[in-house]
Amino acid sequence: MALVPFDDRDGFIWWDGALVPWREAKMHVLSHGLHYASAVFEGERAYAGHIFRLRAHTDRLINSGRILGFEIPYTAEQIDAACVETLRANNLTEAYVRPIAWRGTEMLAVSAQHTKIHLAIATWEWPSYFGADRMSGIRLGMAEWKRPSPETAPTAAKATGLYMIGTLSKHKAEAEGNADALMLDWRGLVAESTGANIFFVFDGEVHTPTPDCFLDGITRRSVMALARHRQMKVVERAIRPEELAHATEAFLVGTAAEVTPVRAIDKLSFTPGRISETLMKDYEALVRKDPAEVARVIG
Repeated sequence: MALVPFDDRDGFIWWDGALVPWREAKMHVLSHGLHYASAVFEGERAYAGHIFRLRAHTDRLINSGRILGFEIPYTAEQIDAACVETLRANNLTEAYVRPIAWRGTEMLAVSAQHTKIHLAIATWEWPSYFGADRMSGIRLGMAEWKRPSPETAPTAAKATGLYMIGTLSKHKAEAEGNADALMLDWRGLVAESTGANIFFVFDGEVHTPTPDCFLDGITRRSVMALARHRQMKVVERAIRPEELAHATEAFLVGTAAEVTPVRAIDKLSFTPGRISETLMKDYEALVRKDPAEVARVIG
């Protein structure tokens, strides 16, 4: 199937307060966000017309901007409304939603104190990230790049610059026949995949790395709540790579990945099993609930 380029599509993109035709949503080549990665974004999914945990995503977007030293010039309520407006303008109910905020063109240097902050929101159809038959599990390679220390990068922000090493790692993984890559952190501890959090099952317990140098994902927290609702023991801790040989199951979680079992990491094999399947099905049910019911289930 031929790829449809993202600059040549029908539809509308919300841009600095108004809907504009998709093909007209263009920024200048000398935008600070392009040259210096002074941009933050969100990845959201809509199911049955509702954007899953919209306010949590919007709050994180605003906070990410503040971590990078800028204030997005819209309230959380306005951003929420704009996401919904964009979804409806494109006649979508099952979709991916991408808000992004960045520094503009008023200055082009390391210092950018007087740049205008822009916000755009796009939405498009995006099926399952790893395919429909996710229970068969995916293969992960091992990334050469490592997640940095929070003392060397703004790791609590969903900042565009932090995804450069993710792209490099995923390209290498795909070239080797894998679907994604497992990234370690600067200490050599297990961190995440290139764009999703990771969980393991040890002795019937659900274990996941402590998010001290990567995002504490919104889907991650949702899945943890679902596991605890099932009376599963959930453990957040430092996980060493050599421990993975003792795990019986592994799975990724994220807005794009949803819940996706893993069948192999490099030379290690896992069997997608009861816990992975239970949480995958519970998550699939959760995202289609009314937002008020979602809040009741996961707290």
